[in-house]
Amino acid sequence: MSVNSFGRLFRFTTWGESHGPAIGVVIDGCPPGLALSETDIQLWLDKRRPGLSRHTSPRAEPDQVRILSGAYEGRTTGTPINLMIENVDARPKDYTDQPHRAGHADAAYEAKYGFRDPRGGGRASARETAARVAAGAVARLVIPKVAIEARPVEIGGSAEEAEWERLLDEAREAGSSVGAVIECVVTGVPAGWGAPVYAKLDAELAAACMSINAVKGVEIGAGFGAARLRGEDNADPAMAGGITGGIATGEPIVIRAAFKPTSSVAALGVKGRHDPCVGLRGAPVVEAMVALVLADQKLLHRAQCG
Repeated sequence: MSVNSFGRLFRFTTWGESHGPAIGVVIDGCPPGLALSETDIQLWLDKRRPGLSRHTSPRAEPDQVRILSGAYEGRTTGTPINLMIENVDARPKDYTDQPHRAGHADAAYEAKYGFRDPRGGGRASARETAARVAAGAVARLVIPKVAIEARPVEIGGSAEEAEWERLLDEAREAGSSVGAVIECVVTGVPAGWGAPVYAKLDAELAAACMSINAVKGVEIGAGFGAARLRGEDNADPAMAGGITGGIATGEPIVIRAAFKPTSSVAALGVKGRHDPCVGLRGAPVVEAMVALVLADQKLLHRAQCG
């Protein structure tokens, strides 16, 4: 049973733990001949890495990526691409006396496997998402005409951007955390990508975003708001979020992902270095997962429809 891989034709597998020597990803199915350098990947990793402001974890990880395989003289070869990111500021000792931290997957992992890596959550840590962002950078090369942009639209229950700084400072000073809603707008997806019934594009995107640490809800288009509308109002194509019948319409695709407050909070006695709002660094991860789905969907569409 593989539960660390995602995708069909453009498929990736992440590996590594939060406080192990390194994390990384193996990408299979990337077309050959695409221009690829470590710089192409690094610019996206830099948007996600910690320590960029007082509102993110102070863990000092440069997240420098290395291409170990799958590229030659700056181009993809069509063989598996292995990307590695070293963990240079791991502090496993911070977790030696915290067996089951409130709000974490510690007990769930132990119940499933009977054994777990206690260092910062191991595979359950949001540190794993750096590998997804690296894979997403490669996926973007497959869909160069598609633009993907995600940003916070709500933090700590407030949609007023002027309030966010205060809410974040209050949460950090209190040893607490707040949640966030990230909105992702995708343009340039041609009509026809996706599939009916069991592999709907909106279902694939929702599953991809729900797989991100701390995401507890996903909306496409009007989302839950559609349940509060009358039929004639909901018939507006914009309400569909660019997808009908599981297939892209050619209109912008709009996705929103709800991130819960960071579980690691001093107010509950949890030690270590953590984000007062994990959703702030969630936007690049949402973008990456959307890119990975769309790269896969492009290849699937081409395979069936030419």
